[in-house]
Amino acid sequence: MVRSQDNTIRKIRAAVVRKKDGPLKIETLNMEGPQDTEALIRTVASGVCHTDISMVHHWETSDGPLVLGHEGAGIVELVGKKVKAVRPGDHVVLSYQSCGTCRQCKSGRPTKCRRFYELNFGFHRLDGSNALEQSGVRGHFLGQSSFSSYMLATERNMVKVPKNLPLQILAPLGCGIQTGAGTVLNMLHVQRGESIAIFGTGAVGLAAVMAARIAGAYPIIGADINPSRLKLAQELGATHVINSRTADVASVVNKIKACGVDFVLEITGNTQMLQLALDVLKKRGTAAFFTGDGIPDNIPRGKKAVAVIEGDSVPQLFIPQLIKLYRQGKFPFDRLIKFYNFRNINRAMKDSLYGKTIKPVLCMDQKD
Repeated sequence: MVRSQDNTIRKIRAAVVRKKDGPLKIETLNMEGPQDTEALIRTVASGVCHTDISMVHHWETSDGPLVLGHEGAGIVELVGKKVKAVRPGDHVVLSYQSCGTCRQCKSGRPTKCRRFYELNFGFHRLDGSNALEQSGVRGHFLGQSSFSSYMLATERNMVKVPKNLPLQILAPLGCGIQTGAGTVLNMLHVQRGESIAIFGTGAVGLAAVMAARIAGAYPIIGADINPSRLKLAQELGATHVINSRTADVASVVNKIKACGVDFVLEITGNTQMLQLALDVLKKRGTAAFFTGDGIPDNIPRGKKAVAVIEGDSVPQLFIPQLIKLYRQGKFPFDRLIKFYNFRNINRAMKDSLYGKTIKPVLCMDQKD
């Protein structure tokens, strides 16, 4: 284990999972200071992602108490002696963790990191230790555990951001927003005039809609069961929308694009939509699947299917690009956000689960 450069034990507030389906309870925990390769970050805000909700739903007694959260944003308070990318006072957005030493990381493909699953879902540091061990709780979820007043992160999952933009708005960039936009721009490399269908217009899907408009795709087809989300999808760039609860999606897509579309993003995880994504795809087209269930069996000959991890995004490169597009008015992802006080975390997660809010963002110091 690497010795911490600051052995001070800090009192932090964190939302802890101790039972399946919650509720999460905000508790006072002991957290040790940063190691030489870490920075201590005061959390300003954290997005709530469906991955967090899924982790609560699938929690088992054997998992023990956990601190989740992986769309953190905050202000650096202390850095280890080996940290060079940031210094105290810097504003940062946090993303997924990677080792930095395997062949894939060294070749600039951190989403393919050999230790990706371990480092993001193993609830420990790169060296296997746990800064919340004294409290009997596990943290370091996706290298951060942002449902807390303080976080520890490394240069691998920190992105320095401008101080003149609110961290409350930038927080969701670290996962869901970069995943949707990155799939279109980094993974599929959608070109002007190519057609795309997006099944599921939540935060990830709407980020993909905005990215498709930036890429010049046509048509951009959004499908969902929520009329208000479909309306927003049109405002953000979808040229056509389909209510999949009331319409035959395949028939409508075929009327829009008779030979099928070049790309389909299947974000819903619905069994019927998984198959439908392949059915409406043209020959030599590509379907991108986002759910943990993986790629369906029996891919039709001549069609391609890929599994999405963070949209093949390198956070230190892609998040600044998204911020630039946001400032230019081309990527208004702030329209997806609703703010919640941190103590209302359970309401925020419920609102997200039932479609009332597209992207909840928890604010540590927000007044009701």
